[in-house]
Amino acid sequence: MESLRFRSIWISDVHLGTRACKAEYLLDFLRHTDSQYLYLVGDMIDFWNLRNGWYWPATHNRVIQAIMEKATRGGEVIFVPGNHDEVFRDHIGRVFGGVRVVADIIHETADGRRLLVMHGDEFDAIVKHGKWLAMFGSWLYDLLLYSNRWVNLIRRRLGFRYWSLSAYLKHKVKNAVNFISHFEQALVREARKRGADGVICGHIHKATIEEHDGVLYGNSGDWVESCTALVEHHDGRLAVIHWADESVTLLEEKLLDDSMDGGGRATQGAVAEEPEHEYRHRQRRLVSAD
Repeated sequence: MESLRFRSIWISDVHLGTRACKAEYLLDFLRHTDSQYLYLVGDMIDFWNLRNGWYWPATHNRVIQAIMEKATRGGEVIFVPGNHDEVFRDHIGRVFGGVRVVADIIHETADGRRLLVMHGDEFDAIVKHGKWLAMFGSWLYDLLLYSNRWVNLIRRRLGFRYWSLSAYLKHKVKNAVNFISHFEQALVREARKRGADGVICGHIHKATIEEHDGVLYGNSGDWVESCTALVEHHDGRLAVIHWADESVTLLEEKLLDDSMDGGGRATQGAVAEEPEHEYRHRQRRLVSAD
């Protein structure tokens, strides 16, 4: 089956090496998408967690392999380290298996916009000035994610869909909302300072595309709660993909588009039973792996 093709893809905050990482969902995304540029916008590997105890299942190896394969097949893969994988900041400028490591980078979209790409932890005062406090906060966040797994186990058995407790609290707790707002404003100021038309970052696990006083702010989200990516279409349009919610629809639309002949009708037999069989099976497999 053909992949969903984009000009550029941004993913961040995968946190390989933690139990919260949705590696199966990310593998599914990587297998079903292709792009000229793939940006890894920090916290791909969670060395903070690995220091406290080794956790590295086979699926996490497969994520690394899938990314390397994209680099060897001619795509440009750029890695911008974050605070949880800051060890790679000692290797800025080097290339590992076709993956180029940079501190930050300017991406030019198909419609000519210049976007600053960076992880964003540099603008988190707690991470910058109180690392031990940041680590404690990370531990509390992991505890919240652990609770989230049990909440969703119960929800699934009751027939309800996936729901993120931590994402809900981010939207409801005033201090969290204020922190996100200040973070966004700081990144927008940095983009304007560098003469860019916008910024794309990660770090706060909240995928969005917004505009602040004429400057674009994009965040690629995460793969521990929301399973989101930011993509650029071939005409320069940007969009957020919520893979856990949208993958079946997107892939079915792709199959339908590919099956259309010149007269605008579906080629007979082109839309196979794949949406009904393979896609539904894939979704069941992903849910059971969660």
